[in-house]
Amino acid sequence: MILIIGVLGTVVWLIVLAVEHQIGSLISSAVDGIGKLETVAGNLPFSIDQDQLRSIRSDAIDFVTSRQFGVGALAGLSAAGNFATAFAVFVVVLFFFLKDGPRIWDFLCRPFHGDELARARRIGHETVTTLGGYICGTATVAVVDAVAIGIGLAVVQVPLALPLAVIVFVFAFVPLVGATIAGALAALVALVSNGPTAAIWVIVIVFAVNQLEGNFLQPVVMGRTLKLHPLVILIALTIGTVTAGFIGAILAVPLTAVAWSIVTIWRGPDRPAEFARQKRPERMAD
Repeated sequence: MILIIGVLGTVVWLIVLAVEHQIGSLISSAVDGIGKLETVAGNLPFSIDQDQLRSIRSDAIDFVTSRQFGVGALAGLSAAGNFATAFAVFVVVLFFFLKDGPRIWDFLCRPFHGDELARARRIGHETVTTLGGYICGTATVAVVDAVAIGIGLAVVQVPLALPLAVIVFVFAFVPLVGATIAGALAALVALVSNGPTAAIWVIVIVFAVNQLEGNFLQPVVMGRTLKLHPLVILIALTIGTVTAGFIGAILAVPLTAVAWSIVTIWRGPDRPAEFARQKRPERMAD
């Protein structure tokens, strides 16, 4: 736990340093990039109303300098404080789960006896196995994605490469769409800071890393941890996102996998609940 906290603290410290030293150049590059986009838009074969582009740019500048933006910044600081408090509570809870996890589960199983006690113990073991396998596998894939894309961003000289790599790591926990969203964000930063060529290179890097992840890392590292059909993953992801936002998008799929794994051992090892048993057609009488 000390090692984990030290690593997380170091990453946060490096992100703060990167933002502090590079945010000014990123803003100036973004302004230049917007000007270049306006020039490109004016040379397109079809016409774009320049007055509308200038109006959009003016509105964006007015928003950044407005009181509303300042209130939003204060709200962001408040959210950061809430996150720090929640993280401290998380560390304490995690410590006791690691230290006394089996004793806590035995205490919760005290009301059960006989077959019900055996079922409760199976559920606990299956939950820890499924959830732990999912988190470890996804974290491994996320680290590889973040390191590979972060190195690519550094080579292309995209500003804030480390914060973007951390965003890639976090979004890797969102199945199906997380990597695409993080890659689009990195390409957008490269576009406004370094131009279209850098953005194209970032898209190529993200695409190559995603192909490596989908065709090699996911099958090898994750195996059959989820045991869910892609359609079920998509539905769970949609429901989690709609009901609980980004946190729901992260937790929906592993919780669905845990629920299904419990169903599969409800009546015993490799004996799923009655409604989930595979039905075989009855043989017709000769």
